[in-house]
Amino acid sequence: MRTFECDYTEGVHPILLDALTKTNFEQMSGYGSDPYTARAIEKIKAACGASDATVTLLVGGTQTNVIAIDLLLAPFEGVLAPSTGHINVHEAGAVEFTGHKVIALPGHDGVLDVDALETYLETFYADATHEHMVRPGLVYLTHPTEYGTLYTKAQMQRVRELCDQYEMKLYVDGARLGYALGCPENEITMHDLAALCDAFSIGGTKLGALLGEALVFPKEAPPHLLSQVKRHGGLLAKGRALGVQFDALFSDGLYERIGREAIRHANRIRKILERKGYPFAWASPTNQQFVILSDAEAEKLLKTVGFDLWGRWDAGHWIARFTSSWSTTDEAVDELDRILPDKTDR
Repeated sequence: MRTFECDYTEGVHPILLDALTKTNFEQMSGYGSDPYTARAIEKIKAACGASDATVTLLVGGTQTNVIAIDLLLAPFEGVLAPSTGHINVHEAGAVEFTGHKVIALPGHDGVLDVDALETYLETFYADATHEHMVRPGLVYLTHPTEYGTLYTKAQMQRVRELCDQYEMKLYVDGARLGYALGCPENEITMHDLAALCDAFSIGGTKLGALLGEALVFPKEAPPHLLSQVKRHGGLLAKGRALGVQFDALFSDGLYERIGREAIRHANRIRKILERKGYPFAWASPTNQQFVILSDAEAEKLLKTVGFDLWGRWDAGHWIARFTSSWSTTDEAVDELDRILPDKTDR
């Protein structure tokens, strides 16, 4: 059965798998001190236009978010995030486990409401007892958001200005960054992220890597970074597994090509859903498409095609997510077109 459940159901992109296979019997030093990791880091720095950046390769998204946020915050500080943000909803309290409170703020279709952010900060510091509260020390954003939506450059610049005004850090979770970069509507480049953020991640897991995320500190990295990463359980002995993959991802424009191809498939999926009369929960220009299905429609359709039940729309309807990825093919989308029935209740 075809599935459009998420963007990490398959194993590894063939080019990355080939690179892993070809280097399999090379003997290399561990913990990221191998030549492939060094080369990958230089390529990532060049792609970000940040020659002085510090880049470390980690295994997964939650691990990357926790390490970045914990290292950027003082012990008494918390992180501000949209209520729909991944660290607030789908990371099992991993950030809170480090001792930092996640402070949820309103958003619209996954995008943080910057006016609400400004109001929160003004109100916090107007309170004479704010020294007794959890100090907001960092703003967490995702690009694309969990809803497949995008920040404009102006929105992210305004968040940066508020961070500067209130002495906060800015961290952007780029677990699906490649799908933003492949989207014509996207305004934010890796150069922009390097200029605006104190840290950001570049996702590999959802972009064809077997595993791996790159954590970038564009300007100043926390001290003793390797020791800190190890203390958080994030230092992989066979760091080569990450280095080889990111070296391949950032060669010959592969990372961007993967994103563009997935967006092409997502646009086809969107048009099929539109043509067959399925209402969208919100507009997403990236690789995740969200439509509204009745309980009966969802139950019937799940017998023939895989997709994700994202959450409830109301008592009788689900939000269903159809996701394209690095591994989506035209044949799979054609089959979805054949399987998906026209709605009869229009």
